[in-house]
Amino acid sequence: MEAKLVVPPGRQYEVFGDRDSVLRRVEELVKCEVIVRGNEIVLRGDEATVERAEVVFDGLVELAENGNHPTPEMAERLYRMGVGGGGKEVLGDVILTHRGRRVSPKTRNQKAYTDAIRKHQVVFGIGPAGTGKTYLAVALAVDALNRGEVNRIILTRPAVEAGESLGFLPGDVMAKVDPYFRPLYDALYEMIDPAKFQAHLERGTIEIAPLAFMRGRTLNDAFVILDEAQNTTPQQMKMFLTRLGFGSRMVITGDATQVDLPKGNTSGLEDARRTLTGVDGVDFVRLQRDDIVRSDLVMRIVDAYEGAAQAPGAI
Repeated sequence: MEAKLVVPPGRQYEVFGDRDSVLRRVEELVKCEVIVRGNEIVLRGDEATVERAEVVFDGLVELAENGNHPTPEMAERLYRMGVGGGGKEVLGDVILTHRGRRVSPKTRNQKAYTDAIRKHQVVFGIGPAGTGKTYLAVALAVDALNRGEVNRIILTRPAVEAGESLGFLPGDVMAKVDPYFRPLYDALYEMIDPAKFQAHLERGTIEIAPLAFMRGRTLNDAFVILDEAQNTTPQQMKMFLTRLGFGSRMVITGDATQVDLPKGNTSGLEDARRTLTGVDGVDFVRLQRDDIVRSDLVMRIVDAYEGAAQAPGAI
């Protein structure tokens, strides 16, 4: 089978990438012959592979025409999403742009997750490490603040150590809990200039605090993110969820396979899933290993641990 595609005049550089880096990545991925003549692309191979290659190039062209700059990673994402379509809609959903860097979902489940956050007041994002649960939630929070949809961002998490004691830490309360909040700081630093971020902290527009500090509060006009929710108890989770005030949204993220609570304790995340599924205004989105957007090695590590957990005699 042979198919011909025409790249709009002047778009070849964007579609093919700097030094043809995107084109080379597509050629590595697809199993058909790719011939480029000016702005025309000829695809030759069996029907299934040609059709899949067409989807990738169509997606790259549309992304370029909508102001995005295709990358080899985008080409790979389009290829992985396959003929089922939706790839260009997923990658074209730009949540936030900062210093030329665009934050957008990279998989269908990530797109479902971001859509759920936009639609529902309370959303649980559950999945393994590296699936963008916290990063996308922070991006949507910053976007909501920039648009004036909320007056502040509140980021919280339980201060539970991941299998090792940090011992005595010097300083005031915030200095002591600071190590627990590094992942949230890292995400924010990528989306807000340091000086502006510091100003937000000083004014209280952005608040980062341990979960224990939420008790007794009513959180109005806020975008509230609870990270590492698998390490909450059912009582803590109920306390947190009942802080929801008018004009606020909550996103709860966690990985049910990485519970650091003392053995025998029930995770508040799992308890909430059982208790709140089906409640109007609350949505649960599950992210899978295929949604991991860190290096491929992270996928293999997750697979190895899941396989070991399911093996006979696993603890």
